[in-house]
Amino acid sequence: MNVALFPDVVVNGETIPSAAIAAEAQNHSAPKDKPGIAWRKAAQALAIRTLLLQEAKRRGLTPDPLELAPGRFETDDEALIRALLDEALVIEPVGEEAVRAEWEKDPARYRSAPLWDVSHILCACDPRDEAECAAAEARAIALLARLDGDAKGFAAAARESDCGSKASGGHLGQLGPGDTVPEFEAALRSLTEGAVTPAPVLSRHGWHIIRLNATAPGQVLPYDTVRPKIAQALEKAAWARASRAFVESLGQGAQISGASLTPI
Repeated sequence: MNVALFPDVVVNGETIPSAAIAAEAQNHSAPKDKPGIAWRKAAQALAIRTLLLQEAKRRGLTPDPLELAPGRFETDDEALIRALLDEALVIEPVGEEAVRAEWEKDPARYRSAPLWDVSHILCACDPRDEAECAAAEARAIALLARLDGDAKGFAAAARESDCGSKASGGHLGQLGPGDTVPEFEAALRSLTEGAVTPAPVLSRHGWHIIRLNATAPGQVLPYDTVRPKIAQALEKAAWARASRAFVESLGQGAQISGASLTPI
């Protein structure tokens, strides 16, 4: 007996086309050697969407799309699901005690953004060009080997950088989160003061040698400053719990084949 690798998904007699699942699968992560996980996630997402749309229609709701941005509106399906959840979910307001209790768990979690004083050397290349990328990496490794380990030695090597900061010894000044590309920031966060990345770091701009000259950790913020942020996070968490419970209740009374509502 042959079993379909990717069986049809049917929700209360309504079949979800395989083409729709394949298109949705592109929006879900999975290991490269396990594409079936992305398919299962997509099948689950579309099964939930179908359940919600069926319930919205059962309740006689009609779509009233909102304008999300100038000239960009919700689809009818998105508007129906929003209207359904607005009607079905009852979220208790987050009280002051709950907000303060969350803050008191660890006030140090709520800090201003850190600042990093940074220098770097760039060996520019197009990472998509294998030969160019390899040549730039070899050059970066050679430059790294010449460093003396102090700021003066770094500044001297930075004269060969492909970045305009070479005029100031590679100094980029003070940076905060989001000021650089993600690869650069990730390497920066791993450094201690005075340290240099042990190997060149590749970004969309090329290979970087990064030195963290100094760091100023963010300051702990007072309760009144972070209270709105904590309240918003608690409200979002409560909404997520309520929506999951609502979907589970719909699933308990539904006939679903080819997909599971169990978290993947």
